[in-house]
Amino acid sequence: MTTYDIALIGFGGVNRTLAQLIHDRGDSLKSELGFGLRVVAITDLRLGSLVKDGGIDLSMALRLGGGSDTFADHGGSVTPDNEHVIRTCSADIVCEATFTNPEDGEPAVSHVRWALESGKSVCTTNKGPVALRGPELTALAERNGVRFEFEGAVMSGTPVIRLARKMFAGLRLAGFEGILNGTSNYVLGRMETGMELGKAIAEAQELGYAEANPAADIEGFDVQLKVLILANELLGAGISLGDVTRRGISELSAKEVKNAALAGRRWKLVGSAKRNPDGTVSAGVEPVALPLGHGLAGVSGATNAVSFTTDLLGPVTVSGPGAGRVETAYALLSDIIAIHAAKAGVAAHA
Repeated sequence: MTTYDIALIGFGGVNRTLAQLIHDRGDSLKSELGFGLRVVAITDLRLGSLVKDGGIDLSMALRLGGGSDTFADHGGSVTPDNEHVIRTCSADIVCEATFTNPEDGEPAVSHVRWALESGKSVCTTNKGPVALRGPELTALAERNGVRFEFEGAVMSGTPVIRLARKMFAGLRLAGFEGILNGTSNYVLGRMETGMELGKAIAEAQELGYAEANPAADIEGFDVQLKVLILANELLGAGISLGDVTRRGISELSAKEVKNAALAGRRWKLVGSAKRNPDGTVSAGVEPVALPLGHGLAGVSGATNAVSFTTDLLGPVTVSGPGAGRVETAYALLSDIIAIHAAKAGVAAHA
């Protein structure tokens, strides 16, 4: 039975949860999926790096993080040294789950490129490389006979990209609109009760929904990247980040949000794209006061949803969790499954 060696780049919530999943359910996953998983490398900004070709003791690795121990105390290095680890370790698949940089996608873009150049497949939950360098990295993967998978970059564990590609065969997509950020959605829900924006953000931070700097969510940067990914991957838009207009929710007042609800409308931060008559694609992010009967008006909390406009079925909506460590770790697992299926398909046709 095939066993895939895995490198985890970044050992925060998502990759740590994937490691926990492999540790706790490795045998059952092997039985269910028809292949095994073995973590052979981990890098982390605080813990450093650890590489063991025979497999890392995950129970040990998962204990680290709360104290002063680093991987240097367990045969590793105090520095991450990501390029060296990625290029030289025995991994078949690199799972990239570092922070998203909306400016240039670094260092994640380099992490992905180093892996693909080294003949390793990549799965990532990081929006930066996909949104800003997606076609380039996909082409690099094809040239090197490996895969670049990124299902978790848009709706966490909800498989919107893969579902649309496989299940919408024969349909023509004219566009989409969606609720793609749980933090802003939660904040707008609280503002509907009369809570001011600042207090709603503070509450979201206390609950772990919002970062210390909430600008990426509140000002629409996060949704802007996700819209760019969906527009290019599913509509073939061929656009760049500057082509996606952006307006966040910071200018909305609690009074506006509450009054809209009383008038039968609900404010949502909507990311959308549509194909124009000349074939070009227009895309943007903006707050919209939707009528309560609209399919996206009832999407609440951390739930995400995308409604696709199709020629034969009309609107088709995909909804599911858009955040969460377990959900996003599952997205990485689903990418690994897709990599295995692609490899098995190539072998079957060889």
